[in-house]
Amino acid sequence: MAKIKILQKDQSYSFRAYFELPYETDDILAEFGYSLSISHLPLPKTPKPLDTLPELKQRIEDILPLVRLSNETARRETLVSPILLEVIRYCQCQMRIEYSLTVNNWLKGNLDYLLQSTNTLVVIEAKNDDLTRGFTQLAVELIALSLVEEQNELYGAVTMGDIWRFGKIERQHQRIIQDINLFKIPEDLDNLTRVLGGILQGVSPTQVSFPATQPLI
Repeated sequence: MAKIKILQKDQSYSFRAYFELPYETDDILAEFGYSLSISHLPLPKTPKPLDTLPELKQRIEDILPLVRLSNETARRETLVSPILLEVIRYCQCQMRIEYSLTVNNWLKGNLDYLLQSTNTLVVIEAKNDDLTRGFTQLAVELIALSLVEEQNELYGAVTMGDIWRFGKIERQHQRIIQDINLFKIPEDLDNLTRVLGGILQGVSPTQVSFPATQPLI
């Protein structure tokens, strides 16, 4: 039996719409000719010292008991933005907030955060309730970016503020890789910022073997 089409040619879809669609990530990506691989993703890490990181971690630990992270705005202002501001200060790169991108009627909308250096682009899509659907939206945004940028590989991260997950698009292989690992804040703050800095600085990823992809049921 022929597979039912998810996206309709006469319909328009924003990036946010993919978060709301009641379909699996791999089925949605297949509409764009992409596959989904869930694996240990080798991530770059900057080797340079992050001198102000202890102060940032202490501020976050002091603030967390005083703020209710019950909505996306609270998480972005309390956790996401302070971390990203520290990273761009360290890397001296550009950050655009609510960056508007339109490729076609299926690929358009605003990217929560777009961090840009001479080597790579990083998209951060903040979600406060569903990391899985947030990754679906992130993956579609990476596909859109790959159509307007020259890089064959682009990294992205989806976050709920206190939890982060990375992904990567490989345009040449028409594949989105979702990292099985999660970064938790504040305990993984050092590793998280080193990865963000490493991506933006074009550091080579840690060379580790790729295990077999988990089955997508």
